[in-house]
Amino acid sequence: MKRLLILIGKIIVKLLQLMHRNAGNLPGIILWHLSRQKAVSMFKVDCPIIAVTGTNGKTSVTNCIAQLFERSGKKIIINHEGNNLDTGICSMLLKYCDMSGKVKADMLILETDESHVPVVYSQLKLDTLVVLNFFRDQLDRNGEMETLIQKINGFCKTFEGNLILNGDDPNTARLGRANPNNKNVKYFHAEPYAFATKKIFEASEGRFCPFCGEALEYDYYQYSHIGKFICKKCGFGDYEPYITAKDIDLEKPVFTADGHTYSPKLNSIYNVYNMTAVAAAAKLYSIDQKITDGVINSYTVKNGRMENFMLSGNKATLNLAKNPVGANMTLRVMNEMQGEKELLFVLNDNIADGLDVSWIYDINFSIFERVTRVVTSGTRAYDIAVRIKTAGYDPAKIVVRPDLDKAVEELASTQGRKFIIANYTAVQPTRSALKRYIAKHGGNK
Repeated sequence: MKRLLILIGKIIVKLLQLMHRNAGNLPGIILWHLSRQKAVSMFKVDCPIIAVTGTNGKTSVTNCIAQLFERSGKKIIINHEGNNLDTGICSMLLKYCDMSGKVKADMLILETDESHVPVVYSQLKLDTLVVLNFFRDQLDRNGEMETLIQKINGFCKTFEGNLILNGDDPNTARLGRANPNNKNVKYFHAEPYAFATKKIFEASEGRFCPFCGEALEYDYYQYSHIGKFICKKCGFGDYEPYITAKDIDLEKPVFTADGHTYSPKLNSIYNVYNMTAVAAAAKLYSIDQKITDGVINSYTVKNGRMENFMLSGNKATLNLAKNPVGANMTLRVMNEMQGEKELLFVLNDNIADGLDVSWIYDINFSIFERVTRVVTSGTRAYDIAVRIKTAGYDPAKIVVRPDLDKAVEELASTQGRKFIIANYTAVQPTRSALKRYIAKHGGNK
């Protein structure tokens, strides 16, 4: 029966490829139904599997960890296309398995959706799980964050493989106590950077200890609820870090971890956490330090993730933000740069975005510094304009252009530094609009 299902799956993949269609999810969906929701269990994987999960940063960290092993000469399989649900992972494995379902590789590095970690790894043996953070995200799809954490916590109760956890996120660090018998729990941590605060300025989750209910006390906040915390009642948060990012200087940018100095391409505290997670994985698997240096120092992101464009001589940075923390991080990066700047915010409410856009009220626009004008666009252009206005921003400085090409033209009509925030289904159309403008008026990427 398994061979027949795999044959069916491979035929579907081939047909879709002949039709120049993406075979990223449909084959897995069909097998999911035919196998009674156990499609992933059809595959036999003998090599170690590393999974990366969390609300933000999965793609970057997965790609970097994959590069660690690629540059070490390993044959790896990675879900580059970002199909991170069980059906997407099934579709990908179909491309690499033989007719018996055996997958040949030295390592599997899999970005995995938070809600699907228990689903996938109850069917595949997992060697290492990297958990980056938990924030409220797409509530109409994922539900409340606590529901999501409980799902992964349930998986971790019996998991005895390596757990690499963000020790500065109480919602993530709590997973380290899920299985007291697991001796392979490791935390990564970052010392305060120049813009760390004593008070919280953004929407946050997990203010109370999940074990005794006491309010958590923070030495500092890096962003949102990420920072150095402790529960004075039960000691939650008192752990020995496996690796610590120190001497963080985002101006250069540079940081050290485990005695090694890194000079990443991206200058955000958010990226420092991502790269510290990568360094932790490198340390765990004894990756050559020169390879780790090369990966962390050269990694940059495209596809609308802090991607830079030049609009008629003006630098414009586009960043995907599909939840309040992602948007707040872009605002932080804006504020940490000197000089005046303008913002284009593109907001859609398509199914993939989540139809509920109330999350924009958790974005802290009141921290705007030296933002001289805002242009809004997307299917909910007026909603985001109203949100920014209610934060106290001068409505006379807000321009609404629902048409994306006109919004880009409006943004480019003045001189100076530009930032662009676009949510999930808006980011690729925004990239296309920027490229159209550049092709017509000049500039470059």
